[in-house]
Amino acid sequence: MIRLDTENLEIGLSEKAREQISSLLFKLLSDEFVTYVKARNYHWNVVGPHFKELHEFFQKIYEELNDEIDEIAERIRTLGIKVPANMKNFLNETNLTETDEFLSDKEMLKSLLTDYESTIRNIREYIPIASQNKDEGTVNFLSGLIEKKEKTAWMIRATIEK
Repeated sequence: MIRLDTENLEIGLSEKAREQISSLLFKLLSDEFVTYVKARNYHWNVVGPHFKELHEFFQKIYEELNDEIDEIAERIRTLGIKVPANMKNFLNETNLTETDEFLSDKEMLKSLLTDYESTIRNIREYIPIASQNKDEGTVNFLSGLIEKKEKTAWMIRATIEK
């Protein structure tokens, strides 16, 4: 699935390293895309006494995810790899599961929290691999991303506990 866009990229990373790191980044991209679709779904379908607050909260989440999705895809492109971006590939590569039923507002929040925590754990596993391949750009990128995800997970947790 990973396909080089450029074989003569001279950035100090081997072709093998770029392919391995891009493969991990594509898994992350797939997880982000699944979470994005969930957040959109929850934004559209939330009901109940906290509708307005949660409607806006889910919008904030999917807008952040949209930006992160773009950054991850651009990081893959920076490594000289084409991004195989289609739903089939995303669903084949994700570590997450879709929800195919309508959920209560609390279940929606718990579902997003589960996805965020899973993604955080996965990123922690990806960082040492990028570091072993001497890809400090990806290490820094993932470190910044994990910090954002931890903050959002905390906000989701705080909203559930309310």
